[in-house]
Amino acid sequence: MRVAVVGLGDIAAKAYLPVLAADPDVIPVLVTRDREVRDRLARTHRTESHVDVGAAVAAGLDAAFVTAATEAHGPLVTELLEAGVPVHVDKPLDSTYEGAARLADLAVRLGVSLAVGFNRRHVPAYAAVARWPERDVVLMQKHRTGLPGAARWVVFDDFVHVLDTLRFLVTPEPDVVDVSARTSAGLLHRVLVTLRQGDRVGIGVMDRSSGTTREMLEALAPGRRRRVVDLVDVVDHDGGVEVSRPADGWAPVPEQRGFTGLCRAFLGAVREGRTLDPSDALRTHRLCELVVGRIDG
Repeated sequence: MRVAVVGLGDIAAKAYLPVLAADPDVIPVLVTRDREVRDRLARTHRTESHVDVGAAVAAGLDAAFVTAATEAHGPLVTELLEAGVPVHVDKPLDSTYEGAARLADLAVRLGVSLAVGFNRRHVPAYAAVARWPERDVVLMQKHRTGLPGAARWVVFDDFVHVLDTLRFLVTPEPDVVDVSARTSAGLLHRVLVTLRQGDRVGIGVMDRSSGTTREMLEALAPGRRRRVVDLVDVVDHDGGVEVSRPADGWAPVPEQRGFTGLCRAFLGAVREGRTLDPSDALRTHRLCELVVGRIDG
């Protein structure tokens, strides 16, 4: 398979390329206008590179991962979809629900796969919680130090992980959405969202002015509890017994952070000829837009 990686920043170099380069059935095709980066990574991974998507498409592609900046997603994804190339986009698809919906509608109309990279769904410690049959409360915190910003940028670029994870673990279509935020001088410092569906509750909070950069998830179900810190350090409570499950120091970072599973799921669908529907990812973008509207209200 010839698989393009479009945009070669840190997320591509650290998360996507190591997974793709380790797959014996994949030939990575690198695409960026930055000649120095393009040449360096092409030498590292012993593969070809192109200056733009058009040249990569002309050389032949079976699939593409778009990891460029969000503002570039629209034209890049459109060009790939119109060429019939299945596309996986690192989150978000767009910084507005309207823009994301346009791309999703195009993919559906053309019958071409479009997937969005919510890697938390493939983090082993989180995916295990999704298999609990009676989970009823999930609390997720994702904090930053000294990074307040415009509400739209914070929510779509970063808090989107929290919202999508709650949709994945609690309810894909909440009956109730409550939003609380602290802003100052037009910048968002803290946001807290509660999702409810019946007795199930998901609470997500991000403080951009906190004293730590950390992600924590706590899941509750009758007779059991799980706490996960920074995606990998797990403490389980089951029937009154506490068991610590530290991170596997030998496991590759992309595997621990869900990128290995994410890439395999997308490429598996491409190999099998299955067309991936972007509608669920679009619901997460719609929730982001709702949250931004409540904050900026």
